[in-house]
Amino acid sequence: MCLVTGASQGIGAAVARRLSAQGHRVALTARRPDALEQVAAGLSGESLVVPADLSGASAADEVVTAVEQAWGPVDLLVANAGASTSSPLARTTDEDWQRMLDLNLTAPFRCVRRVVPAMVDAGFGRVVVVASITSMVGQPYIAAYTASKHGVLGLVRSAAAELAGSGVTVNAVCPGYVDTPMTDTTVERIAAKTGRTAEQSREAISRQQPIGRLVTVDEVAEAVWACAANGALTGAALPLGGDGSLG
Repeated sequence: MCLVTGASQGIGAAVARRLSAQGHRVALTARRPDALEQVAAGLSGESLVVPADLSGASAADEVVTAVEQAWGPVDLLVANAGASTSSPLARTTDEDWQRMLDLNLTAPFRCVRRVVPAMVDAGFGRVVVVASITSMVGQPYIAAYTASKHGVLGLVRSAAAELAGSGVTVNAVCPGYVDTPMTDTTVERIAAKTGRTAEQSREAISRQQPIGRLVTVDEVAEAVWACAANGALTGAALPLGGDGSLG
């Protein structure tokens, strides 16, 4: 049984579709119930919608408890929920910094902490965190986002080392720019700041990636499935779009 966070659109929705196509029951969580219901309606198998804002201190526990009461323990957690922000370092506020840590690091930590004990007891479990290429390299103007993603990759590596031999694997998928609503927002921000058109801005960020294009949500979902399907893969950070040392 699978739990996907940030499942209302983009990567999370694609992951839910991929897991459902493999025959898994999929629980979906995000803040917008209507969007979750729409994703659930498009799945090929059984689904469960559990709306929540995972930045809340008790939200991870409440979501997992609801899933356990309906279906039993979580076998596969895909921690995908997150957000981004952009500003020069000197203009990054404490609020910006804390919001990135809350959404991109603390929320995944709480989800992982909550599901791992049952996985260890069962002798089987899969945790996949959708991180970012910025968890592996630094980029300008996104210090808070980059720091939170570096932190979540550290969580993945530490948890993988601790759980090695238990039957529980922990991995990260680290895409560059993906063709999602989050990237659309980035494109709009670049266009507003530079005077470029949206098309020119999208082309500019595509060229930044070693592969020369945006990653698709289905490519991310396939990488998530690869982590879930391979019991020998743990502690990995899989770069999509190039690892920052290419090109």
